[in-house]
Amino acid sequence: MLDSISNMELATKKLFGTDGVRGRANIEPVTAETALKLGRAAAHVFKTLESHARGKGRHKIVIGKDTRLSGYMLENALSSGILSMGVDVLFIGPLPTPGVAYVTRSLRADAGIVITASHNPYDDNGIKFFRADGFKLDDVIENRIEELVFSGDIENIRPTAGEIGKAIRIEDALGRYIEFVKASFPKKMTLDGVRIVVDCGNGSAYKASPCVLRELGAEVIPIGNQPDGTNINKNCGSMHPEEMCRKVIEHRAQLGIAHDGDADRVVFADEHGNILDGDDIMAITGLEMLRQGTLREKTLVATVMSNAGLDVAIQAAGGRVLRTPVGDRNVIDEMLRGGFNFGGEQSGHLIYGDYGTTGDGLVAALQILRIMKSNNALLSQLVLCWKRYPQKICNVRVRKKTPFDKLEGVLDLVKKCEDEVKPVGGRVLLRYSGTELKARLLIEASDNAVLEHWSHEICEAIQTQIGEKN
Repeated sequence: MLDSISNMELATKKLFGTDGVRGRANIEPVTAETALKLGRAAAHVFKTLESHARGKGRHKIVIGKDTRLSGYMLENALSSGILSMGVDVLFIGPLPTPGVAYVTRSLRADAGIVITASHNPYDDNGIKFFRADGFKLDDVIENRIEELVFSGDIENIRPTAGEIGKAIRIEDALGRYIEFVKASFPKKMTLDGVRIVVDCGNGSAYKASPCVLRELGAEVIPIGNQPDGTNINKNCGSMHPEEMCRKVIEHRAQLGIAHDGDADRVVFADEHGNILDGDDIMAITGLEMLRQGTLREKTLVATVMSNAGLDVAIQAAGGRVLRTPVGDRNVIDEMLRGGFNFGGEQSGHLIYGDYGTTGDGLVAALQILRIMKSNNALLSQLVLCWKRYPQKICNVRVRKKTPFDKLEGVLDLVKKCEDEVKPVGGRVLLRYSGTELKARLLIEASDNAVLEHWSHEICEAIQTQIGEKN
């Protein structure tokens, strides 16, 4: 029983990863039983953080989700746990993760929860928490919630009668988010005459993104906008942008925009159907902000995964790139520490600190459209502002995350690769994914043949020893 778990066992338990709780839906830890316990623990923690609710009446927690089938199960389980602790629940339905963060602030709630597994397949799901100010939880609060889930210390806290919480459905959450996003775009600027293909990934942006772009005047060709609970991220969206690229060419659109399942990230296609990732967007936006004098401390925050060419371009324009570990929360934390207002990840998480508290694919899209309109330029022209170093990223599905120093020969191969690529400005990064059973290898070098050789050697060594069996 979880309630009788020992302190030693407790220390080995882990619910929260790099981005909330995530895994296969209906298998621990992403089960109704654990979600109920998480709801109870979170309600207790947020209730005790502030003795008085931020709004009128009882403490309140917002619950939003993406379009996965399992979202119904987790939503109800979380809600039951929260209500049982005397905290009210505000249901807002399917909404992008940044929308949940914004609505949490807008409704003066004490916390927000979004049920999503982001870019993962539909049979995964996850639970992410936001503080009252819309930022993700720090480790201290996550650890406290986790401790309460396993220890059972709040099992005897049972509000009764009128002290039990109630659930309310907020009907205008989508409208609130749409107006919030539009406010990030210049009021006197429109998108008249701009044709855009928007791939919503059959996820939570299926209403918001086409609506915002149309209201600003664009001609919108939506795809991936018919979620059925099982098709989120399936051959569409930012993980599979091929159809978006094809539609851009077919419809002679000026650009394409593709979101992941919870729309906190975005990738683009230019008018020729060429993909632009987060590094391209950081280069375009960072250089524009430097020219305008709006990039605080002349600093762009990126992770260790971003291409080295980004540093060269930003430094040449008088700025600097500050690197963090992988994860948008690490980027946001560094932005808050240093007072910086722009950062992101190669994967397409872009954090515009002047407009929001988390990665927002729709806000990022509007900022790129603003730059296009202001400069009367196409994306293919804007992206010429920097030069990408040759880079290769490989993922190896693994059965378990064995420390690399325990795998025979792997670190020796990494060292040999570093010895070859570092003298010419290259680098090697080998890590495990924080959200999936994958080993991720990044190599940058001046020669593509070198990239191919060493990525094959290192990945093969990992695959042979701990690779997932077909």
